[in-house]
Amino acid sequence: MILAKRMSNLGTETAFEVLARAKQLEAEGRNIIHLEIGEPDFDTPRHIIEAAYQAMKEGWTHYGPSAGDPEFRAAIAEHISKSRGCSVSAENVVVVPGAKPIIYWGITALVDPGDEVIYPNPGFPIYESMINFVGGKAVPAPLREANEFRFDVQELASLVTPKTKMIIINSPQNPTGGVLSREDLEAIAKLAIDNDIWVMSDEPYEQILYEGEHYSILALEGMAERTILLDCFSKSFAMTGWRLGYGVMPAELAAAIAKLQTNCTSCVASFIQRAGIAALQGPKDATRAMVAEFKRRRDVIVDGLNDIPGISCLRPRGAFYVFPNITQTGYSSRELATKILEEANVAVLSGTAFGEYGDGYLRLSYANSVENIQEALRRIKELLTQ
Repeated sequence: MILAKRMSNLGTETAFEVLARAKQLEAEGRNIIHLEIGEPDFDTPRHIIEAAYQAMKEGWTHYGPSAGDPEFRAAIAEHISKSRGCSVSAENVVVVPGAKPIIYWGITALVDPGDEVIYPNPGFPIYESMINFVGGKAVPAPLREANEFRFDVQELASLVTPKTKMIIINSPQNPTGGVLSREDLEAIAKLAIDNDIWVMSDEPYEQILYEGEHYSILALEGMAERTILLDCFSKSFAMTGWRLGYGVMPAELAAAIAKLQTNCTSCVASFIQRAGIAALQGPKDATRAMVAEFKRRRDVIVDGLNDIPGISCLRPRGAFYVFPNITQTGYSSRELATKILEEANVAVLSGTAFGEYGDGYLRLSYANSVENIQEALRRIKELLTQ
């Protein structure tokens, strides 16, 4: 089969490949502990499920506007205005199935062949994949452990050229759990304004923050007209399978993104959007309880990893991942990730799944029970000390 040449530029998300291998081992009778997939192990709160069920009974089962139901877009605008401390209206919002379409379509709408896009590395692999797919030049901005996996803003500035079209930021960050400070964001905003650069701000872990408060670059002066904020319901509301997300951006760009959705998915299911309203406007007790439990698990996994010879691990401030340094084990990231799965029956990801600067690290998701995390740590420690 001869595919279009552009398909050779398309990457993937290794977490799903490792999940498939782990499932294969489970089918063979192995007991696998899953620390590879970034998915809350909590159920969607009951009031959200009931809202979807009620919406279906009321007839919310037909096509809706490509940009999203007006009431839902207004609810998102109100939520963003309050949570990010800025003024957003419904015309700035596009509702999409999950957060990834905003990455895909935002880059598609703005980046021409040859344009440069600076992205965090290690970082979510879909950034680099989509930049390459549209013919842009992917420019990695290293996130280093010595800087708590935040951008070195001076180094970031050195990567900007006349061809730079966009900077992608992600805070709290996948895979490291790093969090950008307000000072970091102010420096990035100045860089963007001075050089007329778009910023794509990926914020699905906004509510999963353990210390301090979340800052969004969207709220900084001069950034509303050059920022694409993307968020979703997957992480904060345990709604991964619902595929519900949105982007917030200038109205003219929002209309273009809605046009891309018309050409691709038509619209997000109407009853799921009603569930989204319930999530935003309903009680947040379940989200607060989930974040508190994630914090407890974070401390268990960080302390446990730091007790394993050859491994050291920073304590992340957000998201639900740890990114331990494994350079002293003598293994490469890929070698150790494979060894841990095949010999210790624990599924983890190589740091290189998130880019070249992830070499020397692993990513472990602590979206699993404390008991399973403790057992995984025991298995890994036994493997490395035998």
